[in-house]
Order: sequence, then C-alpha cells, then structure tokens
Amino acid sequence: MATHVAEAEGRPGTSPRLSGGLLRLATCGSVDDGKSTLVGRLLYDTKSVLTDQLEAIEEVSRRSGQDGPDLALLTDGLRAEREQGITIDVAYRYFATHRRRFILADTPGHVQYTRNMVTGASTADLAVILVDARTGVVAQTMRHCAITALLRVPHVVLAVNKMDVVDYQESVFTAIAGEFAARAAEFGLAEPVAIPMSALVGDNVVEPSPRMDWYDGGTLLSHLENVPLGADTTGKPLRLPVQYVIRRSSGDRQPVERWVAGQLASGRLAVGDPVVVQPAGVTSTVADLSVLGRTADAAWAPQSVAVRLTDDIDVSRGDVLAAAPAPVPLRRFTATLCHLDDRPLRARQRVLLKHTTRTVPAVVEHIGHRTDVTTGHRMPCEDGLLANDIGGVRIRTAEPLAVDSYADNRRTGSFLLIDPQGGATLSAGMVDTEACEQPIDDQPLKG
Repeated sequence: MATHVAEAEGRPGTSPRLSGGLLRLATCGSVDDGKSTLVGRLLYDTKSVLTDQLEAIEEVSRRSGQDGPDLALLTDGLRAEREQGITIDVAYRYFATHRRRFILADTPGHVQYTRNMVTGASTADLAVILVDARTGVVAQTMRHCAITALLRVPHVVLAVNKMDVVDYQESVFTAIAGEFAARAAEFGLAEPVAIPMSALVGDNVVEPSPRMDWYDGGTLLSHLENVPLGADTTGKPLRLPVQYVIRRSSGDRQPVERWVAGQLASGRLAVGDPVVVQPAGVTSTVADLSVLGRTADAAWAPQSVAVRLTDDIDVSRGDVLAAAPAPVPLRRFTATLCHLDDRPLRARQRVLLKHTTRTVPAVVEHIGHRTDVTTGHRMPCEDGLLANDIGGVRIRTAEPLAVDSYADNRRTGSFLLIDPQGGATLSAGMVDTEACEQPIDDQPLKG
C-alpha cells in the first residue's frame, strides 16, 4: 500500500515542511560594517559554537591584545582574512534555535568580491544588509541593494550596526533607515525591516537592548525566527529536472522498469498526474512515485523523487518533467548576467550553458548594456562585461531549453555560463521575463 508522504509526517494533505522550516540568509554590506562580527554574535549568543572552537578563538584574541573573543574570527577562516581583518570568500554557517534552522552565508564587502556576494545571495530567502551608523548608506550598500533586488531575495533586513559608536541616537537610525528605504524602492526591492544594533556589544542581535528604549521592534534573531519563508515553490507549476535514469527489474523474467530521478524545482507531483517531457514535448502520466526509497502518493518541492511513467518514452538527463502549460522550449532568449570571471565576456563568445541538469553549447550573441548598480542606470557596453559587471545579453543555444522567467521560478530561470576550454564558471544568468514570450527558433547554431 502506498504511503502518503504528508500523512506519514502527521500532516494529512499538507506540504511536507517543518513548522519552523529552514531559512537561508545572507549578510552583505560595505567593508568594516561588521558582517563577520554580527554572524559571530549570532553564533555565540545562540550557543552554536563548539567549545574547542571558542577556546581557539579566545586564545587568538588574547595574543592580539583583545579583552574578549573576536567574534569575527568565527567566520573569517582564511589566513588572509584573519591577517587583513576582511572577508574574502563566502563563509557558510549552520545554526538552529528551538523555532527554526538556518543556513547563513557571510559574504565579502570589498568591491572586487561583489561576485562572491552574488554566489551567497543566489539561494537566500532573506538578506541582511549592514550599514555602519557612522557612515550611513554608501555606494557599496547600493550595489548590494541592487544585487539583492536583481536576485529577487524575498525578504530584506537593514541592520544599522555600530549604534554604540553614535551614542544610540534615534535620529541617526531614522535618517539612515529613511534614506535606504527611498533608494531601495528605486530598485523595486522588497520593503526592508530596519533594526538598530551593535554586533560588538550584542544590542538587538539576540537580546533586546536596554540602551535603545525608543526602538519598539524585535531583535534580529526574533525576526529571523518569525519571518515567513520565501515564496512557496509548491504552489508553482511542476518542474522536475531529470538528473538520472534508473533501470530496474523485480525478477529475471520481469520487464525492466525505467524510473527518472531528480529534485523537484517547484510544484507538486502525484500518481496519476499528466506530465509533459520537455524539450521534446511528449506527454505521459505518472504511474508510480518514490520518495526516500518509499512508495508515495505525492511529493512536493524541494523533495528528491523517482518517477515511473505509464509510457515507455525516451527521457534522459537534462529533460524537464512539467505540468501543462509547459514552458516553450527556447534556443534564443535575453537574460541578465552577473559576470564572475576576471576575463571579460564579449559578444559572439562561445560558451557552455548549464541550465538545471542540462549543459549545451551556446554563444553570447549580443551584449546590450551594462548596469550601474549604484544608480540602476543602463549604459552602453562596448568592451564586454568585466568582473563584477551586471548587464543584459542575448543568448543562443545549440539545443532548445525549457527555461522559465527568473521572476517566476528562480531554479528554472537561472543558468551558468562556463568556459568550454578550462571549465571555469564565467557568469551567472537570469532569464528575462520577455524571453519566455519568444517562439522557438529552429535554425542551427552556426560557427
């Protein structure tokens, strides 16, 4: 007898999510705004630091002449980071409270490492943008604001840090919060929640501050524990990128069954559901479903599943099982790129494009503009996209892809451009909305 996944977890008819769930968050901001110290404070005050790790940090701090532990060292793990007192790479940390689990990405603040911020925020449900109360909103703050808006991070917290240095003045906090909200609105960013704090002292990070009685909001941790999780992908159209095809038989004389396996990018899948295999456009019906090795009636994103179809049709890695109306396969589309490599990306450059589980040859047909991320203005791009640049491009692929608009689906609307010679990642891309309105172009990719 099939076991319904939701019933097995004690919640009949609901999506299999924990009540608190998992929140992915990223911290970003300018240099010396206190990102690593804030992360360290969160870990320290939630008792998420191992004893031996804390002892090592305390020893290093004593040798450098500090009275207490330097909490920034809990995330700045590279030797170069500790020597320079900056964050270079993205540091991922896991911690949990009795209400929720968290995966936190501490991203760099330096301009030359803006691309690392793109990596850390690409899967985030919430972004914490730090501002130094002494300097307020600066150019790098707006860069991170623009990238957060571009990546469509659902929730944003403006953390006005180092309030202890400005004597906890309400007027300083109000001015910074007002300026940031006004400028963020220009980028279409979700309305930020502003919190005054001092990561060094611990004000309003985990515990409320007795020194800012004029602030009637919650602490950062309480907001993280209670903020609604990002857009529920279970309510979106079904998308199942095929990662692997499994052949198995129950006996010597039994026919071989073909199962397709992958992680649900969005939507709900149940036995008896009709599906479309893209880009071929062939239709079939779900005959059996397996989740974690157990037979199931239904599954929801982001679960990993194995599916057996009623028809013996050709399905392979890189295909996408979709619900009608299925996305129109495209060979040419427009996109926004965040260029990550030190080498410029130029028009007519040949690349490999990785979309979900499919990698195909492609060419950058045209680079339309480069975006000034401090103002949002578009400028001509004659010399190609340089490292950390964001720009609009037109892509042409050798094979059709079942892409969605990034605005509709962050998983199936994103892709990577890869160097075909060395295999290095060149750019991270997001399919534009209007791209999905273009019909498929059957002309082959020319040399």
